Parts: sequence; structure tokens; C-alpha cells
Amino acid sequence: MSQKLRVGILGATGMVGQRFIALLENHPWFEVVTLAASPRSAGKTYEEAVNGRWKMDTPMPEAVKKITVMNVNEVEKVAGSVDFVFSAVDMSKEEIRAIEEAYAKTETPVVSNNSAHRWTPDVPMVVPEINPEHFEVIPFQRKRLGTEKGFIAVKPNCSIQSYAPILTAWKEFEPYEVVATTYQAISGAGKTFRDWPEMVENVIPYIGGEEEKSEKEPLRLWGRIENGVIVPATSPVITCQCVRVPVLNGHTAAVFVKLRRNASKEELIEAVTSFQGIPQKLGLPSAPAQFIRYMEEENRPQVKADVDYEKGMGISMGRLREDTVYDWKFIGLSHNTVRGAAGGAILCAETLKAMGYIQAK
Repeated sequence: MSQKLRVGILGATGMVGQRFIALLENHPWFEVVTLAASPRSAGKTYEEAVNGRWKMDTPMPEAVKKITVMNVNEVEKVAGSVDFVFSAVDMSKEEIRAIEEAYAKTETPVVSNNSAHRWTPDVPMVVPEINPEHFEVIPFQRKRLGTEKGFIAVKPNCSIQSYAPILTAWKEFEPYEVVATTYQAISGAGKTFRDWPEMVENVIPYIGGEEEKSEKEPLRLWGRIENGVIVPATSPVITCQCVRVPVLNGHTAAVFVKLRRNASKEELIEAVTSFQGIPQKLGLPSAPAQFIRYMEEENRPQVKADVDYEKGMGISMGRLREDTVYDWKFIGLSHNTVRGAAGGAILCAETLKAMGYIQAK
């Protein structure tokens, strides 16, 4: 690629915005040229706007420090400087829906980390290894919006990444009933331990809205396009509990599953470890070489040891064993702010570019 696409980040000063910036440093296809945030940050350099609130483990990239932050509400001005945008704005759902549509209507593709449009019927919600065919709904969305190039695409909730890919790999064995408990890191709430000292040595058995997302969003991933909208699947039935735990990064899931078709442990592991999608076949820049790995050790996967597998873009699975009530049970682990948030959105954008949906203006 001779010339990189110009990228803007909406909500650039928040934790997910910062993760976008960190992951896009030296990206071979995309270059961050525009940073937008709330009016209180507008007019400052990015370094001044963040001012001691940089939450990533790696240093702030030099290339963004002196970029003047723009007002995210000045849609035409921001859109005029970029080929597409990543959205990580911190607003109400109604405000997010409105502002993302406003950007799309300027003929600027929007790849969103937010949940506001996950259930808009003609907006694709995609994990590129699972359902890239859902991007085919974009022409129907463009017709509704009255655009030629602009559209919105979203990635799903971070918590489902630790088990939905595994269930997808087992599609041939027909999972039909799933019980999952997720143990979720504090960065999923945009926090560090410095911000949230109450979480040290603590567990909170409630995360607002998370259980509904964890039960319903996988069904949308497994759905189909019909009459220009995405119709969710009806199976498997999933019930979930979501618990906040004193971990910085990494969502762990303990999962029980019933299968309609019998399978051996070896067959289930082979299905998982051989599972791949368009990102692997095309060798996209952010794609993990192996999407899901199986770990034989009884005490793995562990957050500290395994959350950064494949630079945080891979899924780790372990402790697969037969169950006395359900057929099988296992543990899954994913990086919630890389694969589950910014990294997953970047992989979506790479897939959209490879499929011709995102181009230079």
C-alpha cells in the first residue's frame, strides 16, 4: 500500500481512544491524523488534553503528542480531514447514535467501539473471524442514510470474545444451551486501580447491562441478512452472570455447554485450534496467526501469563472436560481492551478495507 488511509479517532482522550492510538502506532495501512474529543479538550495539544491521564503501558506515541485536539461535535470539520474514523466517544446512547450517523452522512465510514448501534438492524456488528459476511448489509444501510461511501460498522461487547469464538468453532456439533460466568477486568469500565481503589481485593457481582449483552449479542453474530437487515439466530440459548474482579486487563469466562452432536475431547480441541477466518486467510496486519489456542495445563489460561497472547488479539482456552450436568465445560480468556475493544475495531477496519468498503476519499 503506497499511501496510508487517514484516520480520525472520536473520543481520543478516553481509555479506549488511548488504546486505539497505541495500537495504530506504525500501522502499515492507517495513519492517525485527527484526534477529536469533548469541547473541554478541543484546542489543546493531545499531550495537554490527556495531562497525566495516559493509561497505557507503553508511552504515548510521539506522533500524536502535538496534534491539536478537535471538537468532536464539529462533524464537517473533523470529517473533512480523514478517510474514516474510529468512534470511542463517551456520551449517552442517543447522542452516540446521532453523532455516528452524522459522520456517516458526510461520506465518512465509522467503525465504532460503542454499543449504541449494535442493534440497529442494518448496522453490521462483526468479529471478522466469525461473521464478515454481515458487512454485506452496508449497501442497505447506505440507501437508508442516503450515502455512497459513508456507513457505520460496530464490534460486539468485550465480554463475549472469551467464549463466542469457541462456540462458533463448535458450530458443526450444534451447541444449543450455554451457561457462562464472566470475570471481567476493571479496564472494561475504563478504570485503573488508581482510579478505582475500591476494586482492590474486591469482587462486585454486578455490571450494568452486561448480562443482557453477553446473552444476546452472540446470537446477532450468528444471525443472517434478510430483506436488508440482520436477523439474529435463536440458538443456542445463553444465560450469563457477569462479575467485576480485581484484574486490570483480561476477561475470563467459565462456560458450560450442551451439544446436539456427540464429540470427543480431541475433536473439540481440533475444531478450536484449526478455526480461522478471513483475517488469517488474508494475513491482515492485526490478525493473530492462530485465533484460538488450547492450553493443556490444568491451571491455564491465567490472566497474568496469557492475556497478551498474539499481542492481545488471540483467545486462550483451557480446562475442557466433560460435565456431570452439561456435556462439556471450559475456561476462556480474552484481552478486553485489545481484541474486545480497540484491536477488534481495527481488525474490522482492516477487513472493511480489504473488502473495498473503506477507501481513500
